[in-house]
Amino acid sequence: MCGIVGYIGHREAYPIVIEGLKRLEYRGYDSAGIALFDGNDLKVSKTKGKVADLEARAKIEISNTGNVGIGHTRWATHGVPNDVNSHPHVSNSGELVIVHNGIIENYDALKQELITRGYTFQSDTDTEVLINLIEDVKKKENVKLGKAVQVALNQVIGAYAIAVFDKNKPEEVVVARLGSPLAIGIGEDESEFFIASDASPFLEYTKNAVYLEDEEMAVIRFHKGIKVRKIKDDTIVPTYVQELQLNLEQIEKGGYDHFMLKEIHEQPKAITDTYRGRLLRNEAIIKMAGVEDNMKRFLNADRIIIVACGTSWHAGLVAEYIFEDLARIPVEVEYASEFRYRNPIITEKDIVIAISQSGETADTLAAIKLAKSKGAFVFGVCNVVGSSIARESDAGAYTHAGPEIGVASTKAFTTQITVLTLIALRLARAKGTISSSDFRQHLLELEMIPKKVEEALKSDEHIKMIADIYKDVRNILYLGRGFNFPVALEGALKLKEISYIHAEGYPAAEMKHGPIALIDENMPIVVIATKKGHYEKVVSNIQEIKSRKGKIIGIVTEGDTQVRELADHVIEVPETLESLSPLLTTIPLQLLSYHIAVLLDKNVDQPRNLAKSVTVE
Repeated sequence: MCGIVGYIGHREAYPIVIEGLKRLEYRGYDSAGIALFDGNDLKVSKTKGKVADLEARAKIEISNTGNVGIGHTRWATHGVPNDVNSHPHVSNSGELVIVHNGIIENYDALKQELITRGYTFQSDTDTEVLINLIEDVKKKENVKLGKAVQVALNQVIGAYAIAVFDKNKPEEVVVARLGSPLAIGIGEDESEFFIASDASPFLEYTKNAVYLEDEEMAVIRFHKGIKVRKIKDDTIVPTYVQELQLNLEQIEKGGYDHFMLKEIHEQPKAITDTYRGRLLRNEAIIKMAGVEDNMKRFLNADRIIIVACGTSWHAGLVAEYIFEDLARIPVEVEYASEFRYRNPIITEKDIVIAISQSGETADTLAAIKLAKSKGAFVFGVCNVVGSSIARESDAGAYTHAGPEIGVASTKAFTTQITVLTLIALRLARAKGTISSSDFRQHLLELEMIPKKVEEALKSDEHIKMIADIYKDVRNILYLGRGFNFPVALEGALKLKEISYIHAEGYPAAEMKHGPIALIDENMPIVVIATKKGHYEKVVSNIQEIKSRKGKIIGIVTEGDTQVRELADHVIEVPETLESLSPLLTTIPLQLLSYHIAVLLDKNVDQPRNLAKSVTVE
């Protein structure tokens, strides 16, 4: 969840680390800190708050000179957000310093052991325990920092991505990972090196990167290169340098007030990029290498199990409807966080589809490993090339959404649905569960979705007006049926995440089984009531709400008159196939949440207590 940055080379480290932290602030923003070696001594500045607060404080506390430094932006796990618990953490001797993303589960036992050896602790964090454990090993065994890190990490239980350096040997930085991502950027002629949780902090300096695998560490030496080895057995690992495909413009706001708004408006392009080269309408085929190469596994599978968290779980629910409707394959959708702990029944004839925007979600990764241990075939759907889930999966498909910086996922949801729809259509064609004419119709409609999303986005000002009316409510219900029930859940989640208004999503028919008790003249209800699907049933549900004086915001198909007569407000979306309607109905719900949050003066891109990539349990 936290973001770590580091630099060692010929440039001034401070501006690189500070700017890198700004780009990683989506990973956590409870507190931030930086450690620099200025040529004589270690200088540390850290504070509760955002990177901007750190920048103001660092100007007073530290010199900006120095060619080696590490930084951290935190999402709190152990210890409340405050100055003392902020990273970096320094060892008792003042010689070693660390930044850490992850959780050390056995930190308390290690801490008690270190206390008996005379170590003292200033913070409540597990990270301060780890840096003192490394120091203890280094002193007791009289070894170099790299070896001390390796020995110490073999004693810890948990997850980590760390960067450590010794002020007495400032020409090297030691990094390691297990369960949390870590990238190393390699400058020209290996004259400088960049360390980060993802590649965004060093994109303007280099496009060459090494991604550490789980249970790997690296010693990075100025002008001497990188040496990667296994943490457990000290085996040397060949370094594989990847060329990054990202560019700097993709991770900037591009004139929008917030990343979230930019990413909402990027969805037509993101969806197009996701199906480009896969959806060949003129030839009436879908080409997906990960599916084609494993078609026999898919066709012989007893069932598909989808594992995901949050927004990706909602995309998985949409996929359940699509797979079962089109391909007639039984599907179960599981929260990855529950799936991994409930002793699930998994067999070699199951296919597990793991969905994650970042490709680093800790619970989803653990679910993948569990599924593979039972012999299941794992197919990953993620957005980040080279991510942990992409590497752990047997096969997979990228969404090609481009970087998503806003914590509340938007284009991740629609591009995940796009990929999953393509897979379902390809399997349906292979199984013969869809006619040739219906298959062509689905391809045509899917190809038209980006333009229809553009049409839906034109309701922005109208939605802003509705948002102003309801921005001060305390509760909102979201209702949908069939393919749009998961969209109701997703709409409610978006509102909760960024406005902090309590919202719940329900199947519309379930309203009578409890939620109807909440309805009065102060309760707004968002109802997804498109023409395709269970339209008449939803209209009946709306009438039940109106008879109890509820305020209705209807998401309707263009030209609708029946719901318009009943609803207090309507937002139109273009007509499409029922199975594709979630790609359109989610757009006004994203905009509604965004505008309510902005009107309430909330931090839309960095909502409280949340982080973009959940890399800890």
